[in-house]
Amino acid sequence: VQLQASGGGLVQAGDSLRLSCAASGWTFGSYSLAWFRQGPGKQREFVARISWSGATTSYADSVKGRFAISRDNAKTTGYLRMNSLKPDDTAVYYCAAGPTTATTASTYAYWGQGTLVTVSS
Repeated sequence: VQLQASGGGLVQAGDSLRLSCAASGWTFGSYSLAWFRQGPGKQREFVARISWSGATTSYADSVKGRFAISRDNAKTTGYLRMNSLKPDDTAVYYCAAGPTTATTASTYAYWGQGTLVTVSS
């Protein structure tokens, strides 16, 4: 089971970015997919989650209306579209997967390596 996050980079406030999470080694469509992030000096926090079918999504209040999570089970890839980025969004973003409907990091069994997003003001 492997997850590979990519798409991070340095952007300016107000810009957009799309992160990808490529999965291999298991049936991608069986698990929920989530994104978490960890900013400088902060604890890891939940960002967004999408159910195995893509029918259900949930977001942290801090990103609601700006971020959109999606998945393509045929391509075994998940995405996080981030619009109207703010300096507070600066963090390492991790994708995670598991047989869970929760937004708690400990309930996700599989994790990618993280991709850094830096938003300058």
